[in-house]
Amino acid sequence: MAEIITLDDPDDPRVADYTGLTDVELRRRREPAEGLFIAEGEKVIRRAADAGYRMRSMLLTPKWAEVMGDVIDAADAPVYVVEPVLAERVTGYHVHRGALASMARKPLPDAAGLLRTARRVAVMEAVNDHTNIGAIFRSAAALGMDAVLLSPDCADPLYRRSVKVSMGAVFSVPYARLDSWPGGLETVREAGCRLLALTPDERAVSLDEAAPHRLDKVALMLGAEGDGLSARAMAAADELVRIPMAHGVDSLNVGAAAAVAFYAVATGRPTA
Repeated sequence: MAEIITLDDPDDPRVADYTGLTDVELRRRREPAEGLFIAEGEKVIRRAADAGYRMRSMLLTPKWAEVMGDVIDAADAPVYVVEPVLAERVTGYHVHRGALASMARKPLPDAAGLLRTARRVAVMEAVNDHTNIGAIFRSAAALGMDAVLLSPDCADPLYRRSVKVSMGAVFSVPYARLDSWPGGLETVREAGCRLLALTPDERAVSLDEAAPHRLDKVALMLGAEGDGLSARAMAAADELVRIPMAHGVDSLNVGAAAAVAFYAVATGRPTA
């Protein structure tokens, strides 16, 4: 059972994992290097634990210490209980969900290993907005994608904002980073996936015409908001594909486009 400790000092070194959570650059440096990530909110904490991530500690307000009683009973980590005002001083923002957990990261699998069994793969290039990362993972989980691959410069899926937006779906879909870009795409092709680059480019064929749901293995490539896929990435693809648009709209937010495209590549759809 976890040890429950009430704290009243925002500078207590025992809550160092939670300091400065709004400082993105600081957290980008600290969290991977120290092997941790922060789960926020009851559902996300439970999903992280259910996915096998080891808990380092919890930071809870008194109300949430009661709600999370069963999680506390099952945890083998200290639980720090603080008043809401103190939680805000530690983290740098109003923790309205009242529940945070510091979790230990797992080693990432290698891309080739994931691709051995994956048939529907999402590949992101330079997606650095944490909200978009979280939204894409949530759609990937909901719409049956088997794996997600990230270019070396993509944002961290386990950053607090990404995890929160995904509602913990980042724990449900296995992911890996490609070692090089776009050279790493050859690993995807060698695994038997047809590489489809999602773009509004007028040269692209519509998703209906490409009929990716009929393909045995497919990898759908997504670029960053605004810039889209780079010319090098599109040149490395097997085919350029687009979502047909109406009313003069030329593109969708990458999170929305991902959801539409993931449905389009899903197996089991009508083939007529």
